[in-house]
Amino acid sequence: MSSPQTPQDAARAFWAHPAGQRRLHDWQAAIDSGDFTSAQALEALVERARSQAAVTATAYLEFDADKLADRLARVDPTQPLAGVPISIKDLFDVQGELTRAASRVLGGNPPASHDAPAVQRLRRAGALLTGRTNMSEFAFSGLGLNRHYGTPPNPFDDERITGGSTSGGAASVAFGLAAATLGSDTGGSLRIPAAFCGLTGFKPSQASVPGEGAYPLAPSLDCVGPIAPSVACCASLWSILAERPLPALDTTPRPLRLAIAAGGLMSELDDAVRDGFEEAVAVLEASGCHVERLPFAAVDAALAINQQGGLVVPEAAALHREQLARAEADYDPLIAERLKGGRDISAADYLQRLWPRAGWQQRFEQEMAGFDAVLLPTVATLPPRRAALENDAAAFQRANRLALRNTSVFNYLDAASISLPYLATGAELPIGLMLSRPQGDDNALLQHACVVEAMLQDTDRSR
Repeated sequence: MSSPQTPQDAARAFWAHPAGQRRLHDWQAAIDSGDFTSAQALEALVERARSQAAVTATAYLEFDADKLADRLARVDPTQPLAGVPISIKDLFDVQGELTRAASRVLGGNPPASHDAPAVQRLRRAGALLTGRTNMSEFAFSGLGLNRHYGTPPNPFDDERITGGSTSGGAASVAFGLAAATLGSDTGGSLRIPAAFCGLTGFKPSQASVPGEGAYPLAPSLDCVGPIAPSVACCASLWSILAERPLPALDTTPRPLRLAIAAGGLMSELDDAVRDGFEEAVAVLEASGCHVERLPFAAVDAALAINQQGGLVVPEAAALHREQLARAEADYDPLIAERLKGGRDISAADYLQRLWPRAGWQQRFEQEMAGFDAVLLPTVATLPPRRAALENDAAAFQRANRLALRNTSVFNYLDAASISLPYLATGAELPIGLMLSRPQGDDNALLQHACVVEAMLQDTDRSR
């Protein structure tokens, strides 16, 4: 006769579950039922972090187990995220900590004097900040490689990348080293690692969550949001980050109208991505969704502008101009080369990309009339193997372009956009399904994504 499971065993089992079984709802249910306490969950998390030392060392830049119990003791147990372990991307200011943006260049800066507003809101909600996570240097890549601090492994294949730039944050959630992570998204940095790691990544409309206190990449595009195990988790975290009422999500199946943006975003797909996407579309159609393939002028225009260099490269180049001239030797050469590529972009070229933006955002809203969301593969490729990218600049640039291509269109349009995980029949690696709606439609997007998630989970293949 087996011994009954102790609370500590239950806490260990919780972190060992696949991410889809570690939702915030699952956490709260376990706490409420007395399966384990927040302190026991923290003890199990620290134990897990030590047992996976190689993963922890590349996912986190700072993970101080000795500080966590003290932090937990100061958590208000009445708050909605009481004791929930949340990791923080290394571009957010946390009072008393150094913000490196995963670069050696900022190592001599003083510690932050205040929390970034997003961090402050999580802390007020009772979140336990587990530590600072690794990322692409200065968030300037969709791949997640970091020459200085290591590259986190993909949870499905440790020879592949997690995607970026929120690479360590995604790894921390996927490997059971945090319940969710706070990240940023300038061209796909929440949705790409979510897609590669079998998680959900939500890029809200830019204005909904303040970006102050986060090291900038391209201020016109930088967004703050979560990566978590589910749509409901992302909705809960976004409501706290945006200080808005929690959306009342209903998973009841309904015949959604979904539009696939025909054109460039459906080109150059890996066979596995194309086949997985078409299988997911078939599942949704069998569940009653109406799916239509048609061109979107706003999507095509945003893609064309991004292919010319978009807004990220010139804005990042301007922000780093003096620092790069002073300390180029401390930059990753691949990142430095991308930044130098923006130095010669003229003000006229930049403004010709920027000025049409509001018009294309309005056009996208008009073209979306009658549809619940635009549906696309989040990333055109499966996660590449790390070794193929680390010392091959051409391979790095091609992989980075394809990683960012689909997601960055919706940054330019400032759309609300979310990536859901889908594991196709017989597949070993997940793909991401990206749903997007116009600027400001965050609540509606989360509701429709919740329905799509439920339809996909009914197939027992998306988790």
